[in-house]
Amino acid sequence: MTRARSDIDIRPVTEAELPEWLRAVNTGFLREPTVTETQLEARRTQFEAARFLGAFDGSRCVATFRSFAQEVTAVGGTLVEADAVSGVTVTATHRRRGLLTRMMGQDLAAAKERGDAVATLIAAEYPIYGRYGFGPATSAAEWTVDVPRAGLDPRWSGPDDGGRIDLVDAEDVRKLGPELHDRVRRATPGAVSRDEWWWQLNTGAVRLDPKWTEPFFAVYRAADGEVEGLAAYEVDDNWGDAKQPLDTATVRDLIAATPAAERALWGYLCSIDWVTQVKSGQRVPDDLLPLLLPDPRAARITTVSDWLWVRILDVVRALESRAYEGTGSLVLEVADRAGLAGGRYLLEASAQGASCTPTTESAELTLDIAELGRLWLGDESVVRMAVLGRVQEERAGAARVADALLRTSRRPWCPDMF
Repeated sequence: MTRARSDIDIRPVTEAELPEWLRAVNTGFLREPTVTETQLEARRTQFEAARFLGAFDGSRCVATFRSFAQEVTAVGGTLVEADAVSGVTVTATHRRRGLLTRMMGQDLAAAKERGDAVATLIAAEYPIYGRYGFGPATSAAEWTVDVPRAGLDPRWSGPDDGGRIDLVDAEDVRKLGPELHDRVRRATPGAVSRDEWWWQLNTGAVRLDPKWTEPFFAVYRAADGEVEGLAAYEVDDNWGDAKQPLDTATVRDLIAATPAAERALWGYLCSIDWVTQVKSGQRVPDDLLPLLLPDPRAARITTVSDWLWVRILDVVRALESRAYEGTGSLVLEVADRAGLAGGRYLLEASAQGASCTPTTESAELTLDIAELGRLWLGDESVVRMAVLGRVQEERAGAARVADALLRTSRRPWCPDMF
């Protein structure tokens, strides 16, 4: 007999229950269920009892959820406190029992109480999270570059701006990377913070995946010696049927604080001997990469998808935290079925700043909290959302006014998976 929903106990996980919780995570993500000591020790360094949730059917964990503190960069560079959601699974034997709904409700309520302005996640499946008020706020694209077609100088030996490319070790990356990333993320709407654990995980100091392999690390140093760019990449070993090298370089991470650094790192990756193809990894959809090549058609988009999802928890703080390129005002009616952030708000914005206050004035636009999350970082058009019926114009022309206020000249980007 299927057990009633009330028989499943949802509670914060104790440290003693962490191995069982991890087994459920592995099961939910269709990995080998056995928990290794390495995995357990790595997770213990992240453990926050109140933010690791489990659904227990007796002693067995059948659903998992965790959140952690994060900062997400708003339009204009303000770092906004976020509740980052990760590790969400429901075991196949316990689907459709409301377990995720209960865990999500508990976590978002706690985040609201803590004062987080937004919640964030990367959605494995698209249809799930809209019902909890999340909207896809950034997209990601991957390019594949046909190096022989790109038209780059085959004699390229380094930047011609006085800078240089150096290969470095993982230990060097752990020293150089955090400061560089902090500079990059403050100039990148949608970027999220990376803590020390992130750098350990992505340089091999911590290994959750037994199949993890060490990548190559390349840094760009400007003429004055300052590190302005960093790339992590791997290269396969493919000699093809013709007994000649046809290797692919796949980028795991590439961040650059200046256009010169970005140009130099892509130039380097496309000049490595034996490499005939470069896969860019997840990039912003309006990335400069194709236009850095003499023949932009050598770079073709091979995947594009939604990426960072945002759930607004505090409308006032979220809208006041971001910058605006235009000047104007707008009255928004925001619906939130969870009761966390709904209401009617007057947004008054200019290049000098913005104020957002509750109001009794007549609404000009009506939208769900999930659509506000979709619009917050400036990637989506309110006019498009109105055509689709996801935003309702209560005053003719209000969608165009909203676009003039909310949309940005460059698209937001979240470089990270979490």
